[in-house]
Amino acid sequence: MPTNILMPALSPTMEKGNLAKWLVKEGDAVKSGDVIAEIETDKATMEVEAVDEGVIGKIVVPEGSSDVPVNELIAVLLEEGEDAGAIDAAPKPQAKAAPEPAKSEAPKSDPAPRPSEAAHDEAPKSESKADAPKPAANGHDKGERVFASPLARRLAKEAGIDLKGISGSGPHGRVVKADVDEAKASGGAKAADGKAAPATAPEPVAPAAKAPAPASDDAIRKLFAEGSYEEIPHDGMRKTIARRMTEARQTVPTFYLTVDCEIDALLSLREQINASAPERDGKAAWKVSVNDMVIKALGLALAQVPDANVSWTESVMLKHKHADVGVAVALPNNGLITPIIRAVETKTLSVIAKEMKDFAQRAKDRKLKPEEYQGGTTAVSNLGMFGIKDFTAVINPPHSTILAVGGGEKRAVVKGGEIKIATVMSLTLSCDHRSVDGALGATLISAIKRLIEKPMGLLV
Repeated sequence: MPTNILMPALSPTMEKGNLAKWLVKEGDAVKSGDVIAEIETDKATMEVEAVDEGVIGKIVVPEGSSDVPVNELIAVLLEEGEDAGAIDAAPKPQAKAAPEPAKSEAPKSDPAPRPSEAAHDEAPKSESKADAPKPAANGHDKGERVFASPLARRLAKEAGIDLKGISGSGPHGRVVKADVDEAKASGGAKAADGKAAPATAPEPVAPAAKAPAPASDDAIRKLFAEGSYEEIPHDGMRKTIARRMTEARQTVPTFYLTVDCEIDALLSLREQINASAPERDGKAAWKVSVNDMVIKALGLALAQVPDANVSWTESVMLKHKHADVGVAVALPNNGLITPIIRAVETKTLSVIAKEMKDFAQRAKDRKLKPEEYQGGTTAVSNLGMFGIKDFTAVINPPHSTILAVGGGEKRAVVKGGEIKIATVMSLTLSCDHRSVDGALGATLISAIKRLIEKPMGLLV
């Protein structure tokens, strides 16, 4: 039987993708792990690998196609020995979502959940689905057809292995060759609890209280003279930013704390650090920026105030063991992405500087991997290079805080009863009041200020 190749969900927020390029053509033989296409998601351009072996029998969606829905049929894979005539005889995909849940789950009118969105936002699940039947090891109720590739079925039959006992690792729990090989190596089918069983798509996030409906597109257009504007379609990234920030504003009770930091000592230390960098191929091995030092200060401050290094969920507080700091990076098309520097409190300034340089370049080239921008425990947004004195930033759940960094400028300050001139930078910490209350937030931003004004602490 031919195997359908579907548009994969390559990020938690992905609903549609652009099929940028096919790296194979009809008639090409592929094996599991071969890169077959490049897909542009709302955040990056990613490679898609084959999950089974066979021959590309038909390319359904041509390269260059835009807004291809997740789980849309994009190509058909033939098993060795099959010809193209088997494609027409093969059953068409019945749904464009995860395997159909039991009838006692959500009614048909429920909106289709976005893959991993519920887990990402940690929002409460609808009570109406609490008693829904649990899926079996292979993702389907007992007695229903087991989803497996033709090659996996053949290998399992030859080895005398029951596919119902195998927990598939392919899309939507599909059993593939690697799963059968693992079952054979372990002497039989994998137990249901031997591997995390892929379930049906996550439950949709419980909706927040509805805001007034926005004006329609036509109503807004009527406010402007015809021909006085240009229409620019929203791309996937802009839609995701709009949705996520709207959700954050509506659901996160946020308060703000602002401090002014004198940074002359920090600027002096930065100059010494960069002057000490060894040269490689005629270039300095690193160049530490003020932003790199702010990232380090935030990571160390969270290590000193661990109760603020948390994420809110409706049932528990997640207290993180490391400070994973996201850093907002502006993209050429006016989008935004936040790569994550992991375990900041354990890294030197030179390592942070090199990671940020790499992330910033690959972010602009849309080459970041999902694990490089998903998660994180807090974030930094720096608009100081644009001459912004201070501002407030929107928290990106599941973070509980975000630090907005303004530009350094010469200001008059009072020292020892006398007016002096110092370089001052304003910081504003946005806090989620559900998880970080006023006193805790004040303790955290005070720790950040102390590290910035006495920057030798960033080196130990």
